[in-house]
Amino acid sequence: MTVGETMGLVVSTEIGPLASSRSVALMVGGAESNVAIAFTRLGGSATWVSRLGSDPIGDLVESQLRSAGVEVIAPRLLGSTTGVMVKERRTVQHRRVTYYRSASAARALNPDDVETELIESSRIVHLTGITPALSASAQQMVLDVARRARRAGVTVSFDVNYRSQLWTASEASAFLADLRPSIDVLFGDPGELDLVASGLGAIDAAHEAVRGEGGGGPREIVIKLGDRGAVAVTPDAVEQIDAYPVEVVDTVGAGDAFVGGYLSALAEGASVAERLDRAARCGALQCTVLGDWEGTPRRAELALLDPGGEVAR
Repeated sequence: MTVGETMGLVVSTEIGPLASSRSVALMVGGAESNVAIAFTRLGGSATWVSRLGSDPIGDLVESQLRSAGVEVIAPRLLGSTTGVMVKERRTVQHRRVTYYRSASAARALNPDDVETELIESSRIVHLTGITPALSASAQQMVLDVARRARRAGVTVSFDVNYRSQLWTASEASAFLADLRPSIDVLFGDPGELDLVASGLGAIDAAHEAVRGEGGGGPREIVIKLGDRGAVAVTPDAVEQIDAYPVEVVDTVGAGDAFVGGYLSALAEGASVAERLDRAARCGALQCTVLGDWEGTPRRAELALLDPGGEVAR
């Protein structure tokens, strides 16, 4: 189960200023739903919980997530809209994203939106740092859901996913200090992990942290290094993997595909090295297409990156 905002996504299909683009694509995207789709494509079952506006974008979000095999629990909020994100690919290397979410229905998320029975029936509850930055009620919801899951013995996964447009680093750090005791598996790049605790983005510090938590915080920390790969740190192991080389079209959603791949392997009881490998494959393949989740592989497609295999372009 995962909880968070999914938005309509307007993407320029050409390189250059949006104002001079001749066409755009209408898609959907959101960190939590991207993870749910990745998990489902790899053979698992996932539920996405949120709120949607009573508008065409809300219809689009619900339709696309259901078509992807994700169970959707997202009441429509009258008088609110579903958020929209506009992505401009200004150059091949640089993109500019503009958000329209001030009236987003997801800002009204609160603890009552997530039933305890749903939490207790889940193997993994996945949350991100985007949702608590939306509003005070959404922040309380994330804390409450994580604590209920932890009490029920359900694995709590959290991706820091820090967004400076939504809150300050000090605000994020204060929230993460409250949330940390409820997290089992923590994801983030080195800078994001440093928001959780100073220096946590370093491998040695992460290893020391997971060995010393003793049930009071993450037992597993996954350091995302982008095109340099990733490191997974557990009390008993430190595993590292290089990124798979692919022809990159768009890196958006790669981190979410990575997390979805990692969690799917975790749910299956795979080793740390196997979890990292599946995650790296998912992240790489997502980079080969335009969109938040469209390149996330199905299980059979993971072999595309094997030696001698055909790499997706």
